[in-house]
Amino acid sequence: MSNQSKPVYLKLRDLIAAAIIDGRYPEGKMLPSVRALAAEQGANPLTVAKAYQQFQSDGLVAVQRGVGMYVVDGAAERLCRSERRLFVEEEWPLIRERIERLGLDAEDLLAPA
Repeated sequence: MSNQSKPVYLKLRDLIAAAIIDGRYPEGKMLPSVRALAAEQGANPLTVAKAYQQFQSDGLVAVQRGVGMYVVDGAAERLCRSERRLFVEEEWPLIRERIERLGLDAEDLLAPA
């Protein structure tokens, strides 16, 4: 699925996952509030809440009543493993197929743009 055809909440999910893996949202720390992230990303707060709910369902974030959501210990490692698996199993075959179709080789891919 191309990024343009992805629902907004999945695009937000990818953005949040990358931020957790990169350490911008460290384990044990609070995520931005739904309203703050919605304003930052120009998204509907309900869409952000849906993305956050997915992380909560997956056990990657937890709610601290009256405070907000925080990233649980081990979330970055779990996310990285699942993102690697997703890339290798779903994204890479499509990229490889396109590389072959276009007749590109490693030299083409590694040459500066």
